Amino acid sequence: MYKPPRPTKFRLALILGGLSAFGPLSIDMYLPAFPEMAERLGTGPAQIQLTLTTFMIGLALGQAVAGPLSDSYGRRTPLLIGLALYAVSSLACVVAPSVYALVALRLAQGLSAATGVVIARAAVRDLFSGAAMARFFSALMVVNGLGPLLAPIIGGQVLRWASWEGIFWVLTGFGALLLGVVLLWMPETLPPSYRGSAHLGRTVRTYVKIASDRRFLAYAGSTGFIGAAMFAYIAGSSFVLQDVHGLSPQQYSLVFAGNAFGIMLMSQLNSLLLRRYAPRGLLVAGLVVGAVGGVGVLAAVLLGLGLPWLLAALFVAIACIGMVSPNSTALALADHGENAGAASALLGVLQFVIGGVAAPLVGLGGGQSALPMAIVIAVLSVAGIGLFAVLRPAASIAVEPVAAVPVEAVEPERAK
Repeated sequence: MYKPPRPTKFRLALILGGLSAFGPLSIDMYLPAFPEMAERLGTGPAQIQLTLTTFMIGLALGQAVAGPLSDSYGRRTPLLIGLALYAVSSLACVVAPSVYALVALRLAQGLSAATGVVIARAAVRDLFSGAAMARFFSALMVVNGLGPLLAPIIGGQVLRWASWEGIFWVLTGFGALLLGVVLLWMPETLPPSYRGSAHLGRTVRTYVKIASDRRFLAYAGSTGFIGAAMFAYIAGSSFVLQDVHGLSPQQYSLVFAGNAFGIMLMSQLNSLLLRRYAPRGLLVAGLVVGAVGGVGVLAAVLLGLGLPWLLAALFVAIACIGMVSPNSTALALADHGENAGAASALLGVLQFVIGGVAAPLVGLGGGQSALPMAIVIAVLSVAGIGLFAVLRPAASIAVEPVAAVPVEAVEPERAK
């Protein structure tokens, strides 16, 4: 049987970053096409936004299944199956005959994309612990950030030469490419001795155990609310910035890419600050910044401050994710190394379920008002820091990595 070569830290970051980017790419690339899709499919903004909602629901449900399966069968096999199904479902979206068929196919696409998202996080927990894990998640955010940075630009350019179906051709190619990359270069990160049995009862008990952990709920819930605020922005910004403020698809793509670049900058800053400060303190700082940005978005809309102020507030509200996500993810997974797949799944489920509920709410204005989007972003951003303040989690217990796979340039960081 073919055995992938030992990965370097850089190669590992590229592969896991690509897997983590399934969500952003599958969402952000087709955002500039929302108005065209509504017109071509003969439907309204709410129905088009439903394709986003079902994709996020698929991501949540898929993670709930793929996480425990990867704890039982290893990371590689479920990942390869998920990547193959993603490529097939993306191709099926190209020939969707109606918006209702597309809604169903996006659910299937989300279910398969979930394997990449959840297993990427679990693999990091297999290989790292402590501050080293938070630093690697920051590096992963930089690679992952290329997805939201480039996806809307690619989507906008595809729309110049093709219809919205062309975007799903690109996603099909991305899925096939990652399938080949994982097959050739990503080794198994979970040793057989650390795998559990694949029984429903064990899975349920594992989820109950993780969900009853106060620290996990504080970290996962707070980042879930901040992530949901980003989903509200994703769902509403296309109509708000193009239909309400008159931006072209290409201009909108640049604005969206600018906010994605903000996430990357904050991730880099977070990685540097982790050399002096604890992940918990940096997480709190990120949550506060996010709340300020969210309230700023609502103020810009209510006071009629204009597009520049709205864009500035959105930048602050979205960029904070680069500091919140790496630290909250590392802290949430820190105490659950033996069930990293299930913990990673529950982390993703919370984020995408909240986001899936929030996304349709921004369409209540029919795409003709920025107020619904602003209200949802503000409420979710404040809820993130509010939940953390209520639960007030104590510091996590340091747990060692579990993987037996040697990774070049990683061993020195483990010892820190």
